[in-house]
Amino acid sequence: MVDHAPSPSQTMRTVRLLDAASGLDGVIAIHSTALGPGAGGCRFWRYPNIEAATQDACRLAKGMSYKNAMAELPLGGAKAVLRYPEGDFDRAALFRAFGKAVDALGGVYVTAEDVGTSVADMAQVSTMTRHVAGLDPAEDMAGGDPSPWTALGVFDAMRTAARLTLDAELADLTVAVQGVGNVGASLCRQLAEAGAKLIIADIDAARCRALADELGATTVDVAEIAAADADIFAPCALGGALTQESVAAMKARLVCGAANNQLATPDVADALLARGIVYAPDYVVNAGGIISVSAEYLGEDEASVRTRVGRIGPRVARLLEQAAREGRSPAMVADEMAEAIIAGAAEKAA
Repeated sequence: MVDHAPSPSQTMRTVRLLDAASGLDGVIAIHSTALGPGAGGCRFWRYPNIEAATQDACRLAKGMSYKNAMAELPLGGAKAVLRYPEGDFDRAALFRAFGKAVDALGGVYVTAEDVGTSVADMAQVSTMTRHVAGLDPAEDMAGGDPSPWTALGVFDAMRTAARLTLDAELADLTVAVQGVGNVGASLCRQLAEAGAKLIIADIDAARCRALADELGATTVDVAEIAAADADIFAPCALGGALTQESVAAMKARLVCGAANNQLATPDVADALLARGIVYAPDYVVNAGGIISVSAEYLGEDEASVRTRVGRIGPRVARLLEQAAREGRSPAMVADEMAEAIIAGAAEKAA
């Protein structure tokens, strides 16, 4: 484990994870601890090399700093990214090795589920460290899989944004959802219950077809979903879905989804603004999961999670209203808000 601490001019700290016996190969990126310990899930994915994994971890960690700040949580931002091993491996041993690495940081980083990891994986991590959430909860207490809370927050944000910017209810709209994993599928079910028409896409064609049959949704290829004939585009897979090309072809008038790092490059926010497409910033919209993780780690009950998740919709409304008044991208407005919160906390701690 190699820990690269930042110089005074830097904010990102990276911790290299490598354990040949278990197959552990990855990185923990810690962006900020101004508001509290860096918190963010553990992603388990097939990265081509450690450089790609590190780049993703750093982008995700920064997003977690902003997400936790905007959600008014006492947490900084961090992320773990693990490379999926080639060939056979002992999954339990790998996550125990990861737990040992988390514990060695002494509470600077708090981990939980993310793409590719589960409650069972976090249970293995918990045998080696207490700095983990997303475990099976005690009765009425926060805990367990945070993805339903992520989906609920996205749904509330989308409903609020649709009323505010499209002057419409979800029952009168078509939503194109990219990615129907745990969060995306939960969101689709809530949208179907609300009466929305659904167009869905996923790299797992069988999973996509099964959900379409369940909900009466239309399926399209992943390459076509961003340009689907829909009112709302909901990126719910991996990051980078919003590119100059996808925005140019987009028919939707509102983007609101669960994926992290949706903007492939910062200038895509300007492209959305220029086309009159309203963008609900991802880290404001998708904070439900980390709200659940925070409550579990702090020993709070499920009711507190529901209360905090219920604030996501109104927060999105205030953000979009300010951006509209100022004629600026909601992404820029959100970044400035988050940076001010983090800077204020750092000044108090100095």
